Amino acid sequence: MDEIKSLIFAIIQGITELFPISSVAHGVLTPYVFRWNLSPAFLQEHFLPYVVMLHVGTALALLVFFRREWIAIVRSLFNVRDKESRRLLALIVVATIPAALIGVTMEKHLRHLFSSVTSASIFLIVNGFFLYFGEKVRSRGHKDILELSFGQAFIVGLFQSLALIPGFSRSGSSMIAGFWAGLKHESAARFSMLLATPIIVGAGVLEIPKLARSGMDGLFRISLLGGAAAAVIAYLTVWLMMKWFKKHDIEAMRPFAYYCWAIGAIILLTVWL
Repeated sequence: MDEIKSLIFAIIQGITELFPISSVAHGVLTPYVFRWNLSPAFLQEHFLPYVVMLHVGTALALLVFFRREWIAIVRSLFNVRDKESRRLLALIVVATIPAALIGVTMEKHLRHLFSSVTSASIFLIVNGFFLYFGEKVRSRGHKDILELSFGQAFIVGLFQSLALIPGFSRSGSSMIAGFWAGLKHESAARFSMLLATPIIVGAGVLEIPKLARSGMDGLFRISLLGGAAAAVIAYLTVWLMMKWFKKHDIEAMRPFAYYCWAIGAIILLTVWL
């Protein structure tokens, strides 16, 4: 892994983590498409911590973009009268629990999937069907985030855990669950982005020390460079995405579903042929 490859990874990460097209799948497919000769040892042992570093850059972008919400949440910890921000915090905590528990218990079991181009392509196609038909079932909602029940927030967080499988999108899964809970498209996208921050930061706390202890010359420095680039790209991406979901309260997921089908099918054809 060198600086150029890291920057390419960072650009792809910054776009695909927030758009519902699976950043992990694209992290698996990128070396295959560009014919990078990354060692199996790197893919199995260091790829996940490296990608998590790029995710941390994405989390910083989300913190800056949604700074008003996060500042209000922090202030609400010292102001019991700010019931709206305290309830938003409670919903985020409840929705974070499933992904945190499943991530800790299943991460080692699922890690071997991260280096499989075939499985990532197949699940990317499945993700496209999930986006297309998931939105079609409940295409127009009426709720804002604070109208969610804690049970609904928990289910949104449970669906978010699908992102542990390369090919499934964290943002896509949580937004579809939000649609089913009756959220408006913009509210579902906003809640999904707010949920991303604690999950990504938590993953960073677990995985970045492994990267620092990897013993691979320059990898930690290159990862920091990639994380910074991912933060810039992610900020632009979330700005575009929030505008998209604000204007499209139905059929917003279709372009992303088409993309997943196309990319997954093309990669599978190249593998099989």
